[in-house]
Amino acid sequence: PVELEEKPYFHVPPNGHKIPIELHVQNRKRLVEALRDTIAAHPTYKTVPLEQFVILLQAGTDVTRGGSDSEVLFRQNSYFHWAFGTPEPDWFGSINLATAKSCIFVPEYPESFSVSMGEIDSNQEIREKFLVDEVHYVHKIAAALNGSTLLLLKGLNTDSGNLTEPASFDGIDKFKVDYDVLHPVMAECRVLKTPLELDVMRYANKASSSAHRALMRALYKPEKEPFFQYHAESLFLHHCYYEWGMRHVSYTCIGASGCHCSVLHYGHAGKPNDQPIKTGDMCLFDMGGEYHCYTSDITCSFPCGGKFSPEQKVVYEAVLKANRAVIAALRPGVSWTEMHLLAEKIILSDLVTCGILKGSLDEMMAERIGAIFQPHGLGHLLGCDTHDVGGYNPVSFLKPKPKLLLELVIDTSLISYRKRRRIKSKELREDEIK
Repeated sequence: PVELEEKPYFHVPPNGHKIPIELHVQNRKRLVEALRDTIAAHPTYKTVPLEQFVILLQAGTDVTRGGSDSEVLFRQNSYFHWAFGTPEPDWFGSINLATAKSCIFVPEYPESFSVSMGEIDSNQEIREKFLVDEVHYVHKIAAALNGSTLLLLKGLNTDSGNLTEPASFDGIDKFKVDYDVLHPVMAECRVLKTPLELDVMRYANKASSSAHRALMRALYKPEKEPFFQYHAESLFLHHCYYEWGMRHVSYTCIGASGCHCSVLHYGHAGKPNDQPIKTGDMCLFDMGGEYHCYTSDITCSFPCGGKFSPEQKVVYEAVLKANRAVIAALRPGVSWTEMHLLAEKIILSDLVTCGILKGSLDEMMAERIGAIFQPHGLGHLLGCDTHDVGGYNPVSFLKPKPKLLLELVIDTSLISYRKRRRIKSKELREDEIK
């Protein structure tokens, strides 16, 4: 782990990982440097003084259940968290592109607010806590940023298909705004993790791995009969929070067993991990804890009772062989799509060897038979989102090999694999961090 003298640190459990707020200071610095280079090469903006440009981000907001006053547990917007690390809703954050000075804008709450929500930090306390240069109230944004050209975050999330909503405040119609520059640059900054970010992600994965081991122990000789899938989910959630201080998980826990293992996102409201797990059933537990908004994503497959059937062993070892082959082949400059096809080829080869499939391996690859058994991507980026941004970022494509990149777009069997970029030396993959 990276040791820093700087303080403050974020609040952590007694035995948890200490997270220096310097992590977010470094992220803001990287973003500013990348945007300066982008502005310098921009056909319209390259002659405009940097002092003119201000990055403006908006935090998430509280959501209630239907028309009630019951609030869903808040989790910060990932982009805002990456830059500022603040946990509360309805804040704004700005960064001046010339000076790199940062400012947080917070709601001005009445004193009575503290009765229901606890003591309100002063602006000075917020400034010191989050290592920003200034703190003002939200209603002063227009005055504080007057005359600036605002770089706003608006772009498509290529996994969800949802648009990232840009910051908005009373009076923004009087500002010059740009919706194009910030999103691709900030997404690319999020792809490459700093040592401080990697430390947080290692902790999240260490905690999640510990929780998965607890599930394996519980299902080796189940004390509870019958043992249901939701028992596995509850054990994972409890272990992550009670032992490691992880209040959130990265996504809805998938506690599949038996034939349900073939359902990619089992565990949703319609299939809520509610079936019994019988001895001999293959379990597929896809669960990951989240720490300081940094995610983990770990899938473990094993038979209840600990003994593989011959059929289970064939499939398990085929996947394991593909996993090891991909890790051995990875190096900077390799196409992720090539790695996906390598994994498919190994799995198909083993299925042919054991007699499950018959025919020519080359013909199977050409006809995309592998997609029947692996109807998803080999992996994806991790970070402040489980399917982290940047997997399809257009600024990430490296030359040469433009023909391959074109083929990735027109081959519909490869178009939704969550990642089609080439590997850089510091990129983080799902399997690398486990």
